[in-house]
Amino acid sequence: MDRRTFNLVALLAGMFRVTSAAKASSSGEHDHATGFFMQKYPDLVGGDEVTIGMVVYPGMFLLDLVGPLAVFESLLNRKIHLLWKDTQPVGGTSGASTVLIPVTPTMTFADCPKALDLLFVPGGVNGTLQMMEDPVVLQFLADQAPRSKYVASVCTGSLILGAAGLLKGYRATSHWMTIDALRELGATPVKKRVVVDRNRITGGGVTAGMDFGLALVALLRNRTYAEAVQLYLEYDPKPPFNAGSPDTAPKRVKEFLDDMLGQVSSTSIDAAKRARGKWKD
Repeated sequence: MDRRTFNLVALLAGMFRVTSAAKASSSGEHDHATGFFMQKYPDLVGGDEVTIGMVVYPGMFLLDLVGPLAVFESLLNRKIHLLWKDTQPVGGTSGASTVLIPVTPTMTFADCPKALDLLFVPGGVNGTLQMMEDPVVLQFLADQAPRSKYVASVCTGSLILGAAGLLKGYRATSHWMTIDALRELGATPVKKRVVVDRNRITGGGVTAGMDFGLALVALLRNRTYAEAVQLYLEYDPKPPFNAGSPDTAPKRVKEFLDDMLGQVSSTSIDAAKRARGKWKD
């Protein structure tokens, strides 16, 4: 067990008071906590180090990134890299006059580890459309994907994966407004919160990132581990309204969004056609 894992195990042990009866020194308590966890929960504190690369970019939906990140940060023995062309802060939704929560990449594409356990792309609106035609981003994904154990996305991030040619022949999902564009990218659209097809895992719109993250933890570790993370995060959603899907939202709500954002669907399909036209099939 490396020092990071050792410290995290000791921290969790303290949180759950498994060492409350120990009267020894601080190092003795740590030894006791580590031994207790390793003996009682080997399937929850063991396992090889997991390396996760999460692409960030201007115009992404912050929750697409932060939702899965909150889940992945609950993993023991992991390294998480926020990847971009450079390490200058990037903003959230493009077009905003002020970037309220800038995100600072921790590593450049050029310095990314050659092999990742998870390569992840979040979604956005204008930002996604721009990334679908960004040759540097698409080349990075195309180069990195074959060396990654899992290739994944949330929301419209799947359109970026698709634009890089990484969803051809795969079942995948996206935000409900853009799911039809996946067909233009060689994928089979599936209307589900999380779709797993071999080593491609895609999540639906924005809030599906939590479901997606837990599904990934189950794959990277095991179901019990994922359930423990879910409980730790108290992820027990009970939305105040039954309007989170176009199938259940009130008619007027759906009409409002169709009128305001209806062009997103056609624009994403056009972008998908342009992306596919650049492939060297």
